[in-house]
Amino acid sequence: MKVAIVDDERLARAELKRLLKPHADVTIVGEARNVEEGVALLRRDHVDLLLLDIQMPDGTGFDLLERLDRVPSVVMTTAYDAHAIHAFEINALDYLLKPIAPERLAQALDRARRAVPGGPERAVLQTPKPIDRVFVRDGERCWLVDVAEIRLFEAEGNYARVYFGSNRPLILKSLQALEARLHPAVFFRVSRSAIINLHAVENVETDVDGGLMVALKGGPAVKVSRRQSRRLRDELSL
Repeated sequence: MKVAIVDDERLARAELKRLLKPHADVTIVGEARNVEEGVALLRRDHVDLLLLDIQMPDGTGFDLLERLDRVPSVVMTTAYDAHAIHAFEINALDYLLKPIAPERLAQALDRARRAVPGGPERAVLQTPKPIDRVFVRDGERCWLVDVAEIRLFEAEGNYARVYFGSNRPLILKSLQALEARLHPAVFFRVSRSAIINLHAVENVETDVDGGLMVALKGGPAVKVSRRQSRRLRDELSL
């Protein structure tokens, strides 16, 4: 399991490395002191698990996650327990409160091992690999969302609005950039302004102009361009 450490405190990074040493299946691929170094590290190397501090001189751990194309499993390491739970209310694997107890780190690593696709026998990473989760922030609220839970990406200027559950936050990536990293067997570009999750389709109706209207589970209904309607019929065997 490949692990990266991002923390602005040298002693905190050293302590994490010491605590990781007894875990023979863990390889530390790198460490970073701030957001900029962390982004560079995670773009350069494949990482299974990120041990991430929240407060750093040039921003927060959330700023770092927002800039990643591929978000690994995340364990937050923080001295501010209340802040972590308030701000990161979704599925980080764990929160480790500093000073970190060895048994708590061991528990977090066990969760991470179960989250690594294919475990230690997994195939060599092929790039570019479809993304399996995205980090989304809307004001003070943050989510680390499994892509399979997203039913719609909708263009909004140069960014995209993300529909999952009852939430509609904006992600700072273009629809075109997202399309290149989404699994083509699951996500379908219905028009210049929308990508749908085929698994979220509830029903399909013919529009007055001969195109299609797709109703998604949990809403909304999305218009399919006439050109893409032909492709979607083939895709859904309509």
